[in-house]
Amino acid sequence: MPIFELPNEIIFPNPELAEEDGLLAVGGDLSPERLLAAYSTGIFPWYSEESPILWWTLNPRLILLPKKAKFSKSLLKSVKNNEFEIRIDTCFQDVIEKCAFVKRKNQKETWITNDMINAYIKLHKLGYAHSFETFQNNKLVGGLYGVSIGKMFAGESMFHLVSNASKVAFYHLVAYIKKRNFN
Repeated sequence: MPIFELPNEIIFPNPELAEEDGLLAVGGDLSPERLLAAYSTGIFPWYSEESPILWWTLNPRLILLPKKAKFSKSLLKSVKNNEFEIRIDTCFQDVIEKCAFVKRKNQKETWITNDMINAYIKLHKLGYAHSFETFQNNKLVGGLYGVSIGKMFAGESMFHLVSNASKVAFYHLVAYIKKRNFN
């Protein structure tokens, strides 16, 4: 299948035309309008600083139904013991920057470029990108961020500085979605 070059107009090819690995298109920009158009059809950007913007779609795509989410006993114990304070959207920029720059085992570089950070901060200011944050002793120690459109939340990245901190943020994201009947 061909990889499509995006025009200035905010349109995407049919996701069914993606390469076997999910690559669909190249180019375009990270404007809020283009990002929202992409996410609303299951497309997302993923690239490095050295490459042009690459747009991907996966088939099959992981879909987590909140009512079917299962968590380990040790994670549930951590939640029950209130080891972390949970906050939502209080420090979005800090969360996305930590997702980009906190080192991960076996990972040399980040896919969260500076342009992506700025683009998602714009989406956050428009009410489409959100962060779930875990604090310990009033210090940000874990969290996640993603894009929300209607009843869909596309999780983008997580980080932790303390064991279980990002998992507890994920647990609370799922609980938040359940509470609002997004299932």
